[in-house]
Amino acid sequence: MKHLCGNLTFWDSNLTKHTDLPDLPACFQLSVLPWSPCIYLWLTSPFYILYLKRNNRGYIMMSILNRIKTVLGLILWIVCWTDLFSSFHEMSQNQSKPPIYFVTPLIVGMTMLLATFLIQYERLKGVQSSGVLFIFWTISVLCAIVPFRSKIISVLCFQNGVEDKLRFTTFYIYFGLTLIQLILSCFNEKPPLFSSVVTDPNSCPEITAGFLSKMTFWWFTSMAIKGYKSPLENKDLWSLNKQDSSELVVPNLVKEQAAFRKAGPDAEPNHVSVSPEEEEVLLSKRKEVRQPSFLRALLRAFGPYFLIGSAFKLLQDLITFVNPQLLRMLIDFTKQSNAPLWWGYSLAFMMFGTSLLQTLILHQHFQYCFVTGMRLRSGIIGAIYRKSLVITNEAKRSSTVGEVVNLMSVDAQRFMDLTTFLNMLWSAPLQIILALFFLWRNLGPSVLAGVAVMVLLIPFNAFIAMKTRTYQVEQMKHKDDRIKLMNEILNGIKVLKLYAWEVSFKEKILQIRQKELTVLRKTAYLSALSTMAWTSAPFMVALTTFAVYVTVDESNVLDAEKAFVSLSLFNILRFPLNMLPQVISSIVQVSLRFLHITQILQGESKYAVSVVNGTFSWAKQDQATLDNINVMVPQGSLLAVVGHVGCGKTSLVSALLGEMEKQEGQISIRGSVAYVPQQAWIQNATLRDNILFGRPYVEQKYRCVLEACALTPDLEVLPGGDQTEIGEKGINLSGGQRQRVSLARALYSDADVYLLDDPLSAVDAHVAKHIFDKVIGPEGALKGKTRILVTHGISFLPQVDNILVMVDGRVSEMGSYQDLLKQNGAFAEFLRNYSLEDIIEDDEFPEDALSNHTDMVDNEPVVNEARRQFMRYTCIFNASRSVSCFVTSAFTSTSDDKFGCYALVLTPLECFLVMSCVLCVLQVKFKVYWEYAKAVGPFLSLFICFLYGCQSASAIGANFWLSEWTNDAQHNRTQDQVSMRVGVYAALGISQGVLVMFSSFTLALGKIQAARKLHQTLLDNKFHTPQSFFDTTPIGRIINRFSKDIYVIDEVLPSTILMFLGTFFASVSTMIVIICSTPIFALVIGPLALIYVFVQRFYVATSRQLKRLESVSRSPIYSHFSETITGTSVIRAYGRNAAFVLMSDMKVDENQKSYYPGIVSNRWLGVRIEFIGNCIVLFAALFAVIGKDKLSPGLVGLSVSYALQVTMSLNWMVRMTSDLESNIVAVERVKEYSETQTEAPWIVKDKQPPPDWPPKGDVEFVDYSVRYREGLDLVLRNISLKVKGGEKIGIVGRTGAGKSSMTLCLFRLLEAADGEIVIDEVKISEIGLHDLRSKLTIIPQEPVLFSGTLRMNLDPFEKYSDEEVWKVLELSHLKKFVSNQTSKLELECSEGGENLSVGQRQLVCLARALLRKTRILVLDEATAAVDLETDDLIQSTIRTQFEDCTVFTIAHRLNTIMDYTRVLVLDKGQIAEFDTPTNLIAQKGIFYGMAKDAGLA
Repeated sequence: MKHLCGNLTFWDSNLTKHTDLPDLPACFQLSVLPWSPCIYLWLTSPFYILYLKRNNRGYIMMSILNRIKTVLGLILWIVCWTDLFSSFHEMSQNQSKPPIYFVTPLIVGMTMLLATFLIQYERLKGVQSSGVLFIFWTISVLCAIVPFRSKIISVLCFQNGVEDKLRFTTFYIYFGLTLIQLILSCFNEKPPLFSSVVTDPNSCPEITAGFLSKMTFWWFTSMAIKGYKSPLENKDLWSLNKQDSSELVVPNLVKEQAAFRKAGPDAEPNHVSVSPEEEEVLLSKRKEVRQPSFLRALLRAFGPYFLIGSAFKLLQDLITFVNPQLLRMLIDFTKQSNAPLWWGYSLAFMMFGTSLLQTLILHQHFQYCFVTGMRLRSGIIGAIYRKSLVITNEAKRSSTVGEVVNLMSVDAQRFMDLTTFLNMLWSAPLQIILALFFLWRNLGPSVLAGVAVMVLLIPFNAFIAMKTRTYQVEQMKHKDDRIKLMNEILNGIKVLKLYAWEVSFKEKILQIRQKELTVLRKTAYLSALSTMAWTSAPFMVALTTFAVYVTVDESNVLDAEKAFVSLSLFNILRFPLNMLPQVISSIVQVSLRFLHITQILQGESKYAVSVVNGTFSWAKQDQATLDNINVMVPQGSLLAVVGHVGCGKTSLVSALLGEMEKQEGQISIRGSVAYVPQQAWIQNATLRDNILFGRPYVEQKYRCVLEACALTPDLEVLPGGDQTEIGEKGINLSGGQRQRVSLARALYSDADVYLLDDPLSAVDAHVAKHIFDKVIGPEGALKGKTRILVTHGISFLPQVDNILVMVDGRVSEMGSYQDLLKQNGAFAEFLRNYSLEDIIEDDEFPEDALSNHTDMVDNEPVVNEARRQFMRYTCIFNASRSVSCFVTSAFTSTSDDKFGCYALVLTPLECFLVMSCVLCVLQVKFKVYWEYAKAVGPFLSLFICFLYGCQSASAIGANFWLSEWTNDAQHNRTQDQVSMRVGVYAALGISQGVLVMFSSFTLALGKIQAARKLHQTLLDNKFHTPQSFFDTTPIGRIINRFSKDIYVIDEVLPSTILMFLGTFFASVSTMIVIICSTPIFALVIGPLALIYVFVQRFYVATSRQLKRLESVSRSPIYSHFSETITGTSVIRAYGRNAAFVLMSDMKVDENQKSYYPGIVSNRWLGVRIEFIGNCIVLFAALFAVIGKDKLSPGLVGLSVSYALQVTMSLNWMVRMTSDLESNIVAVERVKEYSETQTEAPWIVKDKQPPPDWPPKGDVEFVDYSVRYREGLDLVLRNISLKVKGGEKIGIVGRTGAGKSSMTLCLFRLLEAADGEIVIDEVKISEIGLHDLRSKLTIIPQEPVLFSGTLRMNLDPFEKYSDEEVWKVLELSHLKKFVSNQTSKLELECSEGGENLSVGQRQLVCLARALLRKTRILVLDEATAAVDLETDDLIQSTIRTQFEDCTVFTIAHRLNTIMDYTRVLVLDKGQIAEFDTPTNLIAQKGIFYGMAKDAGLA
């Protein structure tokens, strides 16, 4: 510096530190101070310019602000170079100046030009507020403050006035202008032209926020205030930033993935043309090569953004170590009696500044990490969704819907959480190394003793982490199993109720739950140990280090400086040491699920649809289901496919759709395809949307389609017409209506090829005839199109062009109706058995048949009332769509609304069917906390709090003792008491550790107890809930209670409580310590606490609502996903992949819209709360400086080192308060569903019927009426009839006449409104439900099977022997099929019995009935999905096996009941006719009309 400054001094400590009027030397002021901002700007500019070049946000018009900044920049350059030229001028006057007078103005002037260039360049690239320049101007102003003061002091001290007037003037101009530049850089430019801010009315203020606003998250304040004032709604949320939307994120990830696949060494060329959606996720490389591609794609897609966050983390780690050094100086300062006071104040403010900087940087780091996590989740969900649309059936079979939804919900969440801690992998070791370095400098080799303790703790923690991990894997498996089973139970709950099987299935769930809780208990005990380890670790390390330090060498004295600086370093060490094992274990955990995701994303995809010599199976390794298929269908012809149950008719359609594995042969389909599946797939949308299925609405065409599909009469009945909202799985439509909507969708799609899988089975005979004539037949709307019709209805066969007969997966014969009759083969035999000459009469269709055809209620009567509610509501809802009828101000939470949702006060309107779950706006009530405390046990809860108090007390005691010990050093009485000091310190510390462990153990006990109790009551209630609840509540919502909410109660809530108690007591003890040391601090606590409470209220109110909005918008993602998986074949057949992908993306973005403000609210809170913490540090240090004469160094060290920790505790305490409020909601939600209204008791002890009841099977209805729920119309009115034991009664009537309702009354799924049903002199309303239901048998319309063995599906209670089971299989014509399977009775049925055909499932239901063999049998249109031959077999089996039983049959096909004892004709809920079939036909009434339609009269 000598060369640069000449005679000017660079450093003089007498001038700077040891004086009451400090100043910096001239050379330092001329070099280091002005150069600092310049060095900063020149170093960052190249990177910044590169960044701007890559991220162009548009072009900003030149504004006044921009002009002023530019002009000021140029003036600054002129001012600096004025100094430079004046130096040259002086040089020419022979007044030699040191080189520094030339160098500094030159450098500063050049820098000002660079700054001016950046101002313009940023404008061209659309930067509204520049962080780089803001920091530059801030450093410039800070560095100019010292010369500013020096120059004034020198003018005041020296009488001669100003020596160098020009430089004096230019400096003050320079200072003024930089200050103005700093102020101007706080303001924003206008947004760039055409940016989303201009076009989007609700854009996120972050886009336009200034640098300071972004650093402090000030832009979020408006949302915090809004959320505090009134409940947030969806419309209050800002739009998602473009770069976080699925539209950009998912294609980016998919592109990276595709790039890796293409780069793979053996990527095979695909010789199949693939649609762009499939291309996106097709993974065609070999397994081994493929493995890493998804991970690498994630890194490529999200890594660069994440690295910016990592850079912030690095900076923060380094700044963390500044405060312990400042603490050392502060303690040192309090020891020196003659130290100047300004130095103490400077230290206090430096500590404050460092803490503040640390806060801002840390939260930027978190922001980047969380946003990365959020994008990662969007990416993963998007990729899985796109994959699920193109996945093969084999791949689909390997993981159920439940598992994949779990993958999307829980695991995508885990990925997201992991991103926040991923940086700890390198940051933790770095912090540990730095801390050890400073500790070594402080205490020398004694530190090694402490390090040894840490190293010993590592294997202990690693062992715990490993064990925890294995337990978690085990628990995940149990949880998956439980949810999977629960999902099936809820889907088949009606069947369980009808068969009285609840107990068996409840036992199954409880067995899994017991395993889950056992694992949970082990995990809890382990975590108690690890909590103890990490709470005690810093103390153990400190204890061993200090003990070794004072005993190794007598000259070693533990003074305050050494002790408390070391303590603050140990506290820094605590976090990385604790985090490292946790991060590693969660990485391992995520990697397990990651493999699962990769497997799903690498499941094979379906290509195009071509049949010559075709052989097909459902999975590659399965044996062929269809063998040697040759089918040629001429353009525009109608081909009927017939055959027995399980012969492969549906499989043939699936093969044509490309849903099966082609083992050999060719398929080709020319043109577009429309598909009507056997079980109609209906979306949760309006009726019109279900028919249009994404195609444009054309009035004329639409009306014709409705007419042809016989839907016009239905629309008159549906309250909202075609705008009626259809519930989940189409629950407010009958089976027949669903099938016709499915058919209308196909007809409207106007495709070239129509694949119709038995569309006529679910509708009545006359409707079937109408549809065949108007749609499918030779004169129907589809004439001229190619049609393949799978059918069991023989009456239509003469009108088709060709018939294909299937037998056991092969084509037995094919030809026209006449040809096949002539061939006299299997088909002719088949027809002769059903002498059908008389069926094929082509009578005129009676006009009134359709006018009465109000197909409102059919197969799910309990739903009926819900449908009406739904419809009544939707009609009003649709009528007033223009006027928003959701009056939010009228939200109230009604406690008597037992359905777990909050009623909208929409009087006079009635509530929505799917009971639109409106946010519970009230604060989580104290009652809920009390509920949880009760579940844990009230005394246990109090005891836990008491233990936490004791533990904090012992910690404070240990630290006060330490401060006393360090004061020994000043009084030179150290050596005498070393062992006593160490002993007491150790005792206090160890007792703290023991108390921690003890409190964690008790908390663990409590949490298991609560988890068991809450799940048990929920489960009990759900099994006792009446059927109507399940019909009006989406299954997804109930499943959510069992999965998400129970998961929260099991795992999340207890750890939140643990953290909350920990942070609460930590914060309180900090305050106690600081007040004890410097009582004046008590004055500051008031205002700080006020700000704290103020911020906390704003945050908690807003964040809780954001969390609720987030969870409300989360369910649609998963329900849409599971809906998609069930309907993939339909979506693919119609080529609607792209539209569905878009829908899924929209739902994910909708969810992220509320998730993003949620993350930001945490940052917003963090910055504000930590600011309070930093103020506590400032005041603790300031008061220590003020009272330094009265305070011992030990107390100063104690209070400031405590203050340095408080920021963390305060921050976490608010976060935990909020988390607690958010998570306790789970208890509330579970409680709500545990208290819904229950059905009658299963067993009434004193009214149990005798074991052999009913002996005869007499059934009597006495003036019986029934309605679905209070306040609704009657469905059956004053029914009175007597049926003698052994009679066979057929029940017929137009759809919606109340046929199914009548049978369900027998089972008391509907309770009587009036009158009685008496069976063998026992009033059924008086006995228990199980006593009743176990004595009746039903073969329901839709066959429901559960995953498990075939034997379990027939006999869940294992009451019957294998011989009996085989006997009924033989009777139900399944013996051949089952004995051909390798596992026989142990044959695994997949979820919903998917691996059996619908007909086979129906036969399994028949087998169940045969096994129970009760006196009364109800058949609910049981043979609708079965071919005529099987139908005949079933009927003959029923005739022979149930000869002496009373049989009620709801019939679609009248020929099945023509030989019944009597036929009951229902009309509008009343008995219209009741007599023998022959008499009824003779009466020429309603029954005669129906028989005539069916060709039987």
